[in-house]
Amino acid sequence: MPRVIGVDIPGRKRLEYALCYIYGIGPTMARQVTRQAELDPAKKADELTDEEITRLSNVLQSGYQVEGDLRRQVSQNIRRLISIGSYRGLRHRRGLPVRGQRTKTNARTRKGGKKTVGAIRGKEARAAAKQATR
Repeated sequence: MPRVIGVDIPGRKRLEYALCYIYGIGPTMARQVTRQAELDPAKKADELTDEEITRLSNVLQSGYQVEGDLRRQVSQNIRRLISIGSYRGLRHRRGLPVRGQRTKTNARTRKGGKKTVGAIRGKEARAAAKQATR
C-alpha cells in the first residue's frame, strides 16, 4: 500500500483509480496527474517504484490543492459565509441543505433522523384518554 502525500492508496487497484482515494482528486484529475508525472495509469499502485512515487508527489504538491490544504480552504469558505450572514451561511449554521433542495420531504442527510412532533402515547395512556372522553 503506497503512501502518496500522507495518504495510503490501495495497492491492488490501477493507479488512475487509486489516486481517487486522495481528497480532492477525481477520475479526470487522476488522469491529468498520471500524464504529468509520465506514469502509466493502468499500472497497479503496488508496482510503483520509489522514484515514481516521488514524481507523483511532486506533481501533486506543485500543481494541485489536495488533502489538508483543500479541506482547510473549504472550511474557511464555509466559516466566511457564516460570519458575513449570507443565506448560504445561515443554511450551513442550521444544518439544512444549502443549494436550494426541498426540505418538506427528503433532506435527511443534512437534517438527520426524523423527529416526531406531537405526543406518542402508550396503550395505557390511550386507554386512559378514551375513558376520560366517555
